[in-house]
Amino acid sequence: MTETAVYAAGGVLWRIVDERLHVLLIHRTRYRDVTLPKGKVDPGEMLAETAVREIFEETGIRVALGVPVGVSRYRLPSKRTKIVHYWAAEATEDAIRASAFVPNREIAALEWVPVKKARKRLSYPVDVEIIDHFLRLVDERVLRTFPLIVLRHAKALARDDWEGKDAARPLAPRGRKQAKAIVGPLLAFGANRIVTSPAERCMKTVKPLAAAVGRTPDTSKLISQDAWEVGESDARTVVGDLVRARRTAVVCSHGPVLPEILTEIALATGTLRGSYLGSASALDPAAFSVVHLSVDNPGSGIVAIETHVPKV
Repeated sequence: MTETAVYAAGGVLWRIVDERLHVLLIHRTRYRDVTLPKGKVDPGEMLAETAVREIFEETGIRVALGVPVGVSRYRLPSKRTKIVHYWAAEATEDAIRASAFVPNREIAALEWVPVKKARKRLSYPVDVEIIDHFLRLVDERVLRTFPLIVLRHAKALARDDWEGKDAARPLAPRGRKQAKAIVGPLLAFGANRIVTSPAERCMKTVKPLAAAVGRTPDTSKLISQDAWEVGESDARTVVGDLVRARRTAVVCSHGPVLPEILTEIALATGTLRGSYLGSASALDPAAFSVVHLSVDNPGSGIVAIETHVPKV
């Protein structure tokens, strides 16, 4: 991010009505325009966190983010550049019924329209470009996705500062802050199931998330650093189970093990391997890569990968 730019995030909310794909447009009160739900990043927020918060504030609909659908850039009257990141997000019928939206000073109305008609209804070309990205996912039959989230443990005490077994090495003070800071962004993608290395630094990294979702993490020595160092790690077994389940999951492991985990996701989905896997696995402490896989078209391989780094 640059200091001169204004960052924001939002989404293309979608649902199926009478077997037709519809997207949600918002009519803004002040500007008298038709656009997509979005808003500026609050201090300390990560972009995914902003997207779900702004979508809820503007529409009353709680969503989990799906595949990214593009970034728009445009010049503000202040001459600063505004950069908006968008994700596709399915609006479930339960979430729509639970919405308490009423017209207000910011949003005058919500409108569900067939997706191709949305191109004509939107007020701004940059929004139309986002819908065009969205339509490509529809054409490729990979709109409905589930994420596997590969997480590196938060900052731990240095080995030189720890006299016990490496697996018992705890988080540093900064690492404990990071573990709390990533809960919101992980929840933004619907994180619920957690699979983690049994090392203390991994277990403590996912502890705040586990508390937030009310789930006990599953531990696996197969993705531990101890197993990796003696050649006994087995990411293939762990990844295979998760891909077959076709449900959102967070996998917390160690820097040396992450390339193996990403490679096995690619192999399990028939995806061509490339340098993008190296980039997605070269994570800083508490950073995570979200690997989006198709629910309806498993043979499509990895639909998208995005990486998120905490600000702590």
